[in-house]
Amino acid sequence: MIVLGLDPGLRLTGWGVIEVNGNRLTHIAHGVVGSDSKNDLAVRLVQIHDGLTDIIRIWQPHTCAVEETFVNKNPLSTLKLGQARGVVLLVPALAGIAVAEYAPNHIKKAVVGVGHADKIQVHTMVARLLPGAKDARADAADALAVAICHAHHVQTNHRLTL
Repeated sequence: MIVLGLDPGLRLTGWGVIEVNGNRLTHIAHGVVGSDSKNDLAVRLVQIHDGLTDIIRIWQPHTCAVEETFVNKNPLSTLKLGQARGVVLLVPALAGIAVAEYAPNHIKKAVVGVGHADKIQVHTMVARLLPGAKDARADAADALAVAICHAHHVQTNHRLTL
């Protein structure tokens, strides 16, 4: 099973693709989709849409997971992030891919074992679990953590239904 993990952002949306084969996780690819802050919001959303559409076309994931966002102190930033997140949810859904959502603490607990782990701990565990991802920058490493969380969740639910 190919899993696409996404970490929504208006400036940078992280993405990571892993393969799940039983208990084995294999890094396939990772990166970021950026939008140009000089453009209007609508154009920036199209840039995110087009970038994610290309990623889905290239890697053809079977399932997708997206990190739920938290509320910022700045309401305008929260609103803009929510709009970017809407695009991030829309693109895989338009491609017919099921989309799961996970809270940040759930992702941290699945990857590190502690729900309040810091980013360094999460990125260290991502690099350990997926050796090909050692060079993943913050947004891409976060997206890979989302994919790992989803892989664990899917495997657990599969075992429970057997």
